[in-house]
Amino acid sequence: MTSLGRSLSVLGLAAASVLVLAGCAGTAAGDDKGDGKIAVVASTNVYGQIAEEIGGDLVAVTSIVTNESQDPHSFEPSARDQLAVSKADLVIENGGGYDAFIDALIESSGTDAPVVTAVEYSHDWPENAGHDDESADDAEDRTHAHDHGDHDHEHVEGFNEHVWYDPHTIVHVAEAIAVELGELSPDDAETFTANAEAFSGEVDGLEASLDEIGAAHGGVQVFVTEPVPVYLVQAAGLENVTPEKFSEAVEEGQDVAPATLLESLDLVKAGEVSVVITNTQTGGAETQQIVDEADGLGIPVIAFSETLPEGQTYISWMQANIEALSAALDA
Repeated sequence: MTSLGRSLSVLGLAAASVLVLAGCAGTAAGDDKGDGKIAVVASTNVYGQIAEEIGGDLVAVTSIVTNESQDPHSFEPSARDQLAVSKADLVIENGGGYDAFIDALIESSGTDAPVVTAVEYSHDWPENAGHDDESADDAEDRTHAHDHGDHDHEHVEGFNEHVWYDPHTIVHVAEAIAVELGELSPDDAETFTANAEAFSGEVDGLEASLDEIGAAHGGVQVFVTEPVPVYLVQAAGLENVTPEKFSEAVEEGQDVAPATLLESLDLVKAGEVSVVITNTQTGGAETQQIVDEADGLGIPVIAFSETLPEGQTYISWMQANIEALSAALDA
């Protein structure tokens, strides 16, 4: 379904949410206002877990997409999801067309909750001049400058929206969440800042692990069937040699053109590719052909997911991905 189709579908949820209000009252974000917690709604459990790290016991987080088998690109939200967004004090989204459903929910619910949009903190975001030296005040300005009418419903050509696989971007996202939570609860602002700093320290550990891979395997070629983990691959100093037309077709659920498939298979057969990386939540016949070819040649194949596996934190999940990548390269 197109982003427009999803938006129209979501707009129809406004009336339906009234009908299910009583049934949702015990679970939707923001219902239990008496507990004094800040109601946070995140488009996926990746950002929901990060919000929990920053907010701790001071926040009540609802993550809309939590299923490891669900592709957020094609997610169809429910009236329960609309109710959660309508009651949110803070919304966290990926943006860049990845989770367009949350933009539609924001618009149809009429919420005036501030929104943290992760792609805006990526150095590759077309409108971002970079923020290596960004101060807390700058992060605050970026967060509060967000206009509800400026959400990005469509994929941005040439931009990889899967920014949660870029640890450096995630540090800035965590800072922005801390700033926004501090605005919502000024008495707890120092706690949120301290939690964001602690989280940033753990991300430093991830980046150190990636640097170790780069030192040992910098420049090694990998084939990524779908662009989800490309930022992590780049941070590890590896070269993604996947034809862009192949990964784009897989991401969009389209057939890979025969010439592109042949080019991709030839790359794997050439013996220069050291690891093949797949996405657990997307695939198809062409992806399976690449995997079969790699298996036949003894090339390690590993799979990364788009959402947080059950029982994991963002840090433990990314560390496991990095360790899997390192082990595959050492094989």
